[in-house]
Amino acid sequence: MKNIVKSIALSTVVSSLVVAGGYKIPEQSLNSMALGAAYVANTSGADTAYFNPANMAFMEDKQYVEGAVTLAHLPSNTYTLGGPYSGKSEVENLPIPSFHYVANAIGDFRWGVSMVAPGGLTKRWNTPFQKASAEEFTLKVVELNPSMSYKLADNLAIGAGLRVVYSEGIVKSDSASTGGALIASRDMEGDNVAFGYNIALAYKPTSDINVAVTYRSNVDLEEEGEAKLFVNAINPSAPFYTGDASVTVPLPAALNIAIAKQVNDKFTLEFNYERTFWSEYKNLDFDYSAALPAFDAPLARNWEDTNTFRVGATLEVDEKLTVMMGVAIDETPTPVETIGFELPDTDAKIFSMGFRYQQTPNLSWGAAVLYDAKDSVTLASGAHEDQSTTNLLNQGGRFSDGGAILTTVGLAYEF
Repeated sequence: MKNIVKSIALSTVVSSLVVAGGYKIPEQSLNSMALGAAYVANTSGADTAYFNPANMAFMEDKQYVEGAVTLAHLPSNTYTLGGPYSGKSEVENLPIPSFHYVANAIGDFRWGVSMVAPGGLTKRWNTPFQKASAEEFTLKVVELNPSMSYKLADNLAIGAGLRVVYSEGIVKSDSASTGGALIASRDMEGDNVAFGYNIALAYKPTSDINVAVTYRSNVDLEEEGEAKLFVNAINPSAPFYTGDASVTVPLPAALNIAIAKQVNDKFTLEFNYERTFWSEYKNLDFDYSAALPAFDAPLARNWEDTNTFRVGATLEVDEKLTVMMGVAIDETPTPVETIGFELPDTDAKIFSMGFRYQQTPNLSWGAAVLYDAKDSVTLASGAHEDQSTTNLLNQGGRFSDGGAILTTVGLAYEF
C-alpha cells in the first residue's frame, strides 16, 4: 500500500472542490419540507414565489410573508476497506434559513421574492487516508430570487424570476498522518456571484386539478480566490504556491412537472417528477496563475442527469390544523467509477411529515421533519475511473451510512 500513500499525498492539491454535488436542497420552506418537495402544483403561501411563481396569480389579493429555519443533521459517512484505510466523516449540523414574500396583485401582474439556500454541504474527515484528500470541503450557497406572474386567463398563468446566487467555498487537506514519505497539504478559499433564471406555467383544467411545469436554469459557480499549496519535498513549513485559484462547478438546471388533485374539501394529493441536469458537470479543472502541470490536469467526473419521483399528501384536519407527508425516490448523479471522499453520494429514499397550525386568521406556524436514507454502495476492485494501483478507491471498499435528517420550524403571516 506504499504507492497508495504516495498517490493520496499528491492528490491533496487536485481533489474536487464540489461539495454541493448531488446533495441539493430542494426543500426551502415549512410546507416543502413536510411534503418532501412534492410542492409545485399545490403551492399556497408566500413560498409560492420560489416553488411556482405562476401560481401567485391565483392567490387571494393580500400580502404573504413567511420565514423558516432548518437544522440539517448529517450523520457520518463510513468507508470500509480494512486496516488503517477505513474511516468515518465528521457529524455535521448546519442551519439553513429561508424567507419568502408575495405582494398584492397589480392588475393581472404580481411579484414576489425569496431568499433561500438551494445547495451546499460540509464534509470533513479526520481519519488519515480520507483527510489526505478531504479534510474539509465546505460550500455555502445563498440565492436571491425575485419573481413575477401574469394571469393569462382565469385558469392559466405564467411566471418568471431572476436567480442571483452567491457562494463561498473552503477546501483543506493534509496527508501528514498517512505515514508516507511525501506529505502534501492545501488551504483554499473562494467565492462567486452568478446569475440564472427560472420560469413557470400553472394551469387549472378543472376546479380540483392543478398542473404545473417549472424550469430553473443552470448556474455556473466559478469559485475564485486564493490557494496555498504545501509539499514537504520543497518546503514543509512554507507554501510552494500562494496565488490565485479558480474552479467552475454547476448548480444544475432542474425541470419539474407536477399535478395536484383535490380529492375532497380536506385532502389533496400531488405527484411531482423532477429531472436534474447534472451531466453539465463533466470535468473538474483547477486554474492557477502559474503553470502547475502536476496539479491542474482536468479530472473526469462524468456525472449523469437524474430523476426524482415525489408524492405529497395534504390533509386539513379542521379549520386550525393541517398535516402533510411525503415520500420520494432520489437518484444520485455520481457514477461509482468517479465517487470520492469529498462527496460519497448514493441513491436515496426520502420520507417526510409535518403540520401547520392556524393560530389566528392571519398567523400560522408549524414544524416538519425529513429523513434522507442513503443506499450503501460497494466499489469493485479495479472499477474506479482511475484504475492505477496507487488509487485507494480503485482497491475497492464500501461507503455506507450518511444521509440526512432535516428539521424545520416556520412562521407565516398574511395581511
